[in-house]
Amino acid sequence: MLNQIKGLHHVTSMASDAQQNNAFFTGLLGLRRVKKTVNFDAPDVYHLYYGDETGSAGTIMTYFPFPNMAKGHRGTGEVSETVFAVPEGALDFWRERLDHAGVHGIARDERFGEKRLRFLGPDGDGFALAEVAGDPRAPFARGPVPADTGIHGFRGVTMQLRDTDATAALLKLMGYEEVGRDGDLTRLVLKGGNGADIIDLERRPEAPKAREGAGSVHHVAFAVEDRAAQVQVRKALLEAGAHVTPVIDRDYFWAIYFRTPDGVLFEIATHEPGFARDEDVAHLGEALKLPEQHAHLRARLEQTLPAITD
Repeated sequence: MLNQIKGLHHVTSMASDAQQNNAFFTGLLGLRRVKKTVNFDAPDVYHLYYGDETGSAGTIMTYFPFPNMAKGHRGTGEVSETVFAVPEGALDFWRERLDHAGVHGIARDERFGEKRLRFLGPDGDGFALAEVAGDPRAPFARGPVPADTGIHGFRGVTMQLRDTDATAALLKLMGYEEVGRDGDLTRLVLKGGNGADIIDLERRPEAPKAREGAGSVHHVAFAVEDRAAQVQVRKALLEAGAHVTPVIDRDYFWAIYFRTPDGVLFEIATHEPGFARDEDVAHLGEALKLPEQHAHLRARLEQTLPAITD
């Protein structure tokens, strides 16, 4: 069993409108936009990052907003719900805030003893807020949401699968431990993790396969401290039979990718070098930052990328 993984690093999804996406995460959920850059493989599309003050691992929600992209269809073989941690007693505040904003799908539930509030994002994205006592991570305090009710970061994600056994075995190799079952749900926890350390597997053998589109999670990334730890994880995954990419430089972290037996795309991302590598912490997410290979496109991209107003 590996011990290098610290919990989630980021979750990356797709959206249909950059301005709507930015308004939802910064204006409604109160996260900080920590980077405004472009998709490495499609530079005509933004890559937007939202998180805490510095973009700490375990807090970062990222999006590729493809203009007018058709909505995805929920099903198996995907991350079906992204869960954020909020302070104990904060759900009444959030229910009123989300309801006032016209958010769809608002519903309370309880999972493994945690009180939660479920809701949908602008493209039908599945989200939940879970009340967590004593989370030491600090919410972004300079946004529209008071710090005493603000989002600390991720709690975890739910994966919807036809069969959960193979993915559970993979997660156990990665350091997770099964801590409970409730009907078709299996909960795995990375003990001593970064707070974003819960994975729920939902078994749905009769459900159709998911079809990717706006509102779909593209991949979920797990955090390691540095490139040395990443190399160790990659070696273990290869020995276990996973098809893992070479290490790829993503400017703000180094990444490797592989798919679970059920088709969910996983990434292992380093803490280093972080989001302050090309702009001061005080000004994160303000300027358009381009990967070196796309720097020559700046003039065109500044004219053609849709405006984002804060």
